[in-house]
Amino acid sequence: MQQRVAVLGTGKIGEALLSGMIRAGWSTDDLMCTARRAERAEALRARYGVEVVSNTEAAKTADTLILAVKPQDMSTLLEELAPHLPADRLVISAAAGVPTAFFEERLPAGVPVVRVMPNTPVLVDEGMSVISAGSHATEDHLLRAEAIFKPVGKTLRVPESQQDAATALSGSGPAYFYYLVEAMTDAGILLGLPRDKAHDLIVQAAIGAAVMLRDSGEHPVKLREAVTSPAGTTISAIRELEKHGVRAALIAALEAARDRSRELGSGHS
Repeated sequence: MQQRVAVLGTGKIGEALLSGMIRAGWSTDDLMCTARRAERAEALRARYGVEVVSNTEAAKTADTLILAVKPQDMSTLLEELAPHLPADRLVISAAAGVPTAFFEERLPAGVPVVRVMPNTPVLVDEGMSVISAGSHATEDHLLRAEAIFKPVGKTLRVPESQQDAATALSGSGPAYFYYLVEAMTDAGILLGLPRDKAHDLIVQAAIGAAVMLRDSGEHPVKLREAVTSPAGTTISAIRELEKHGVRAALIAALEAARDRSRELGSGHS
């Protein structure tokens, strides 16, 4: 599935996609990117051997454009691209909260748009990229998008109506785990462990638990119950988590993230 791909807005996520495609065997001749600052452009050119072009040149020459700028910068970028974008180009948005209709209203009629919400573990090839089709996107366009994002993790298709929920759960998800690790590290220090040892214990527990969730096929309740012996240490801890409303707090947090995604999509900064 040969296509020429341009990454517009090559920040952390954009660069992760670029490097992931190269590791997956994409030719640098088929890749290009854009950057605001000259020094950033030179660094990308030196690091990856790809052509760094203007947004206008990318619109004219790439088969697929990945728009990886911030949501608040998207309108300005589309104004720049629209006069130069043929209708047969595929546009992939990686901007949180921005619906495909936003792009379709500002780009030439019929331009296919695919919305993707990756998360930061794409930086270590363990990301989850949630993919939805716009009104003009076909199965071929979805396959082209998956070919770009699969080298940096997994992909999952959902209806666009579920994208804000997926953003709350997956796009923001890694931050919740970092927050939990931070709190558990502080608890380990309170219990008498040095910070580095507490950190190592918790990180390995998190990795092991994640692998078991992924590979065992067991429901998380069943895995938790396997650790929770009668009158033991684990059930004492879980009783405190329930007493302090941790489950309810997580649900409320995810609802807040979903609502914020909707606000971003409706133009509220």
